[in-house]
Amino acid sequence: MKLLVLLTVVCLYGLAESATYTTKYDNIDLDEILNNDRVYAKYFECLKGSGKCTPDGKELKDSLPDALKTECSKCTEKQKQGTEKVLKFVLEKKPQDYLVLEKIYDPERVYRSKYKDEAEKRGIKFPDK
Repeated sequence: MKLLVLLTVVCLYGLAESATYTTKYDNIDLDEILNNDRVYAKYFECLKGSGKCTPDGKELKDSLPDALKTECSKCTEKQKQGTEKVLKFVLEKKPQDYLVLEKIYDPERVYRSKYKDEAEKRGIKFPDK
């Protein structure tokens, strides 16, 4: 009986942990990545599948489809803030990179349509093409 209770607790703990994406990389300096062309390019290459991924880049690449699909339901508040910061940066300063990633992760532009109103409320505008 004790073993059954222990297994149940372990399983419930595992389920609770998977309720959000890992927070292991939440303290990464996004400004340092976004404002360093060499580092930014490495992450971009990872996301588009043309380069090696750092562990945090791989985590992002693996989580991105689910985050788009579920409206970032497993994101922590810090991850949501980081997502908005990165999205604004890419759309304002690297719109062609956005379009490349959109073709990979949202070729039918389903998520663009889904998130357009919320993005506009936050001052985020998608490229026309």
